[in-house]
Amino acid sequence: MNGKPVMIALLSAAVVAGAGLWYSIERAYYFTVTDVTGITVNGTLQPVSAYQGIDADTSPLKMRACFKVNWAYTPSDDYKDSATPLRAPRSFDCYNGEQITHDLESGGATAILANENKPYGFDTYIAQYADGRAYMWRQINDCGEAQFSGNDLPKDCPNPAE
Repeated sequence: MNGKPVMIALLSAAVVAGAGLWYSIERAYYFTVTDVTGITVNGTLQPVSAYQGIDADTSPLKMRACFKVNWAYTPSDDYKDSATPLRAPRSFDCYNGEQITHDLESGGATAILANENKPYGFDTYIAQYADGRAYMWRQINDCGEAQFSGNDLPKDCPNPAE
């Protein structure tokens, strides 16, 4: 009995499945966001320029953005430990989550908590640099972790129905 056809079928299926997985992680569901001239930071609309962004309807975690700001740069360690930039698809090359993480840890950038629980369970952070560059992402917070895992919400979490 010759196992060559079985091996070819298995390898072909693995290649197709791998390509499908890569596509769903790196390309599928994302859409480009441009022409944004302002973002909300703590309830206040702040001007931005050169905005490049991606987002998806499938998850709030897919939002990433790169832009320039002319707001005052105020170094702070307030959110240094809680801001955790997520990686972006390779095709979105203006955003480098590893570099942003390094810059936040070393003090080369400062983290700003732009919005809490919008959408519910997710916080929006901005890494701002002294030269006016800024990067934005969402990450799950303690309320979201508890809600999505089916655990009781921490006491300081708002009601998700509100």
